[in-house]
Amino acid sequence: MLRTPANDTRLRILEWLKDPVAHFPRRRHTDLVADGVSADAVAAKLGVRRAVAHTHLTLLADLGMLRAKRVRRRTYYRRDEVRIAEVARMFEKGW
Repeated sequence: MLRTPANDTRLRILEWLKDPVAHFPRRRHTDLVADGVSADAVAAKLGVRRAVAHTHLTLLADLGMLRAKRVRRRTYYRRDEVRIAEVARMFEKGW
């Protein structure tokens, strides 16, 4: 799941999304905490193209660790704390 060569990148994204206000610039039409962060913002923080960031975000969303929300023409991502806690418990139990 997260044990792929890019796992460090996805773990950093999850860490940044714990406190998006501290890690990403504010946007005019969205709230970083309630709505989430766009792929453009994640790409800028990672220093990669938007498509690369989108791939990481989509994978995390498909795993249920992020929730995706459409606002106007963009998709914003935020952590799903319940799912992340479930996954953490699975790893603690030796899954």
